[in-house]
Amino acid sequence: MREILAEAKTVRELLKGVKYSIDYYQREYKWHEKQIRELVDDLSDSFLEEYQPTHSRDKVADYPHYFLGSIIISKKGSVGCIVDGQQRLTSLTLLLVLLRNMQKKHGAQVNVDELIFSEKYGQKSFNLDVNERTPAMDALYEGHAFDVTDRPESVQNLVDRYHDLETWFPEDLRAAALPYFIDWLLENVHLVEITACSDDDAYRIFETMNDRGLSPSPTDMLKGYLLANIDETKRTAANTRWRDRIRELNEAGKEVEPDCFKAWLRSQHATKIRERKKGAKPEDFDRIGTEFHRWLRDAADAVGLKHSDDFFRFIDRDFDFYSRQYLRLIEAAQKPVAGLEHVLYNAQQGFTLQYMLLLAPLRPDDSQPLVVRKIGLVAQYLDILLTRRLWNSRTIAYSTMQYAMFLVMRDIRGVALDALAHKLHEFLSKEDETFASNDRLRMHQQNRYALHRILARLTDYIETQSGQPSHYLDYMSEGKTRYEIEHIWADHPERHADEFPHPADFAEHRNRIGGLLLLPKSFNASYGDLTYAEKLPHYNTQNLLARSLHPQCYELNPGFLRFKEQSGLPFVPHAEFKKADLEKRGQLYRLIAEHIEAADPGAVAVPWMLPGATDSKFYARLGAACYGFSPVKLGPMTPFGSLYHANDERLPIDGFYWGLRLYTEVVLSFLGIRFDSVFE
Repeated sequence: MREILAEAKTVRELLKGVKYSIDYYQREYKWHEKQIRELVDDLSDSFLEEYQPTHSRDKVADYPHYFLGSIIISKKGSVGCIVDGQQRLTSLTLLLVLLRNMQKKHGAQVNVDELIFSEKYGQKSFNLDVNERTPAMDALYEGHAFDVTDRPESVQNLVDRYHDLETWFPEDLRAAALPYFIDWLLENVHLVEITACSDDDAYRIFETMNDRGLSPSPTDMLKGYLLANIDETKRTAANTRWRDRIRELNEAGKEVEPDCFKAWLRSQHATKIRERKKGAKPEDFDRIGTEFHRWLRDAADAVGLKHSDDFFRFIDRDFDFYSRQYLRLIEAAQKPVAGLEHVLYNAQQGFTLQYMLLLAPLRPDDSQPLVVRKIGLVAQYLDILLTRRLWNSRTIAYSTMQYAMFLVMRDIRGVALDALAHKLHEFLSKEDETFASNDRLRMHQQNRYALHRILARLTDYIETQSGQPSHYLDYMSEGKTRYEIEHIWADHPERHADEFPHPADFAEHRNRIGGLLLLPKSFNASYGDLTYAEKLPHYNTQNLLARSLHPQCYELNPGFLRFKEQSGLPFVPHAEFKKADLEKRGQLYRLIAEHIEAADPGAVAVPWMLPGATDSKFYARLGAACYGFSPVKLGPMTPFGSLYHANDERLPIDGFYWGLRLYTEVVLSFLGIRFDSVFE
């Protein structure tokens, strides 16, 4: 092996005026949202521990330094070929592009262009030089949209991860702190560059760093600690239980196992969280996130691990129960699961903090129906909270939400169902912002993906409430058949000069939510530039939200008309679409969002007085007190009072089966029989 050079470099030193290439077998960029979010959270948390608004810019030089890892380079002339570290360098470059674009609105700007690209003979080329990525990088650099249809996986990931950065970059750093953060990133964040003179040497270094033995994972070390404290008579059973549960977690995904432990232990045992100030020490919440195996050893007494039976119960009951519920949540985060639909909605917002909150109110002796109802309530609370924040242009980034969600988690830990409903209602009632707080919601570069999800929910809601099947997953899917946000007004301000003398005013109104729809990409390509009058007949062939613009939607459409009447929502056709129409449409969208917020479980059960005959009078003569219990689940728009003993007497079928299940659970509970032991 020839000479090997290893040098610690700042981000500026590593990227300024340097060209890197990537070998063909290394070219796939595969980071997911999780890795991007962790990168942003780690960097922002480290910076914010020291940053104070009163500091001058030169004070950043005294801030602590941060180590971002190493990269391995094979030197080929003036170009370094990346053998290991391209995921990190690509993500770092995307972050620099985002920071460049975010600075456009700021007076004080830090020059990052020279770290992103270099120019020679008037030709610009990116410092991380991969030909297939260049068109996408050009678009991102200029702040333009980029169509990833039929593009390679790396390019699709590249664009998606940039949008993740837009979503998860903390609100705390977007204003006055931005130039400080960029200074810190360029000068105080370090990587070690290991350079070899040949590919063979570089790959040998890579293998040495990655393949010399397998260190035990935190889970392995936790297992050893727990089993060592269990009597030999029960150790085999505990080990079998552990092995089976770990196998299922690993089968569910690469990071599911450690994430399960973090969510479970935080949900049940974290009592403190580190303050965001200089010198603050990590508390329960933080240590569980970084070293849960060491934390549990230190906190054993507080957790109740004192004797062999305690350790056995911790594995046999607690780990078994919470890992099963976590796997249930992972499934619900990937596809619709009855009663847990809001888990999917929150997951599609990228809100990973939800898992610890969903586990928090659960107890190992809760029946499975009760588990589902508790999870459903918390997931619905989060859905409302997150959607309200997005509607009001507030971030839901991990670092911004972490402390508030910790407090909620701690407050709902282990509570009963009725208390949980009241607590969550109380939390929401204390929020200052509702859907009514913002009547000028508009789409911009940072929120377009959030608005896509909101439009998908609005569209799906009115369709399912009108008796149509759900197409929510279609509205959210990727690929050639994906849906995109459609502007009802084409980008032609001259067509609207009578109402908007200035193009900027037109653009602001054009992007408001009342002027947006969710339609197939092919529709946008074919009709997006037409006038409203030309588009209107085509809207009548699309989803129900688009069709509701057309007069024919209000003819021979009984499901929709019934929903319109029962909901009271102000649906009206629009023969033309002027400024006043857009504003009416925006109010309609807001009201639909409020209906979605109110249309799910979470209400308090109410008694119903039945002034009719009952056989209970015969039992009363025997001294037995009788109370009627006929639970039924009714939607918020169900006119129950006008349905019983009427010509069209009926109950919702799903509400009837819900009541039957609840009735059975109550009777079995009265007899001391677990519901799940009979039916599951």
